[in-house]
Amino acid sequence: MTGGGNGVPLFAVRTPAGVLAADPHEGSGWGTIGRMTLAEFPDDWQTALCVVAHPDDLEYGTAAAVAQWTAAGKSVSYLLATRGEAGIDGMPPEEAAPARAQEERDGAAEVGVDRVDFLDDFSDGVVEYGLPLRRGIAAHIRRVRPDLVVTTTFEEFFPGGFANQADHRAVGLATIDACADAGNRWIFPELIGEGLEPWGAVRYVAIAGSTTPTHYIDVTDTFDLGVASLEAHRLYNEGLGTDFPSPRELLTQILGMEHLREYGEKVWAPQLVSRR
Repeated sequence: MTGGGNGVPLFAVRTPAGVLAADPHEGSGWGTIGRMTLAEFPDDWQTALCVVAHPDDLEYGTAAAVAQWTAAGKSVSYLLATRGEAGIDGMPPEEAAPARAQEERDGAAEVGVDRVDFLDDFSDGVVEYGLPLRRGIAAHIRRVRPDLVVTTTFEEFFPGGFANQADHRAVGLATIDACADAGNRWIFPELIGEGLEPWGAVRYVAIAGSTTPTHYIDVTDTFDLGVASLEAHRLYNEGLGTDFPSPRELLTQILGMEHLREYGEKVWAPQLVSRR
């Protein structure tokens, strides 16, 4: 996430005592989730592309699922709209951008991902939804040709009522639309001239952080890899301050929610949209 050391990770709320997991019975969404029956995440796909706004967005839970996928032999790559250059208050953007990009590569490697790409036309904190963003994401979907696309919620609030940051909303919505754009040769037709033929075979889109999850993955066995992936963001984590929970404490709160315990000790629960 971005926020100059003041950002609060997905699914969490800041209290005077620090950051705590959202109460499952209060705020937006959790009460519904607690009564919802989730389906097991499908396995009939081979290639995934994860699209987010900033370095570390995937490490707040999704990376534990990624570790499970790569261990099973699936191919997973990352696309980030920015390099998170506005995310560390004490570090100028020109220094933070390469540092955070490398931390993202290091975190990805912890969960078996060796391809991390970045869009070059967008700036951290001021990403806007629109045709340039859709085009950039659609072009990359055509380039890597995934079966599954993973992104973050574009809702205004996360479960528990915490406000969703503007870049997350823009990138999440643009990713949904780009999946359709990628398959239509008459949308961004110039991409064909760049050697990027349409790709209309995105079968699923998974939305992390949704207030209406539909599926789950028990990530208990890959939880430690998810922790290592978040720990790789050393400079960003240090910028959050000493009163902020450690990566292990934070991911225990995010993935160990009591209302999801029937699905496993540690659970990743996205909303899944089937496109075929």
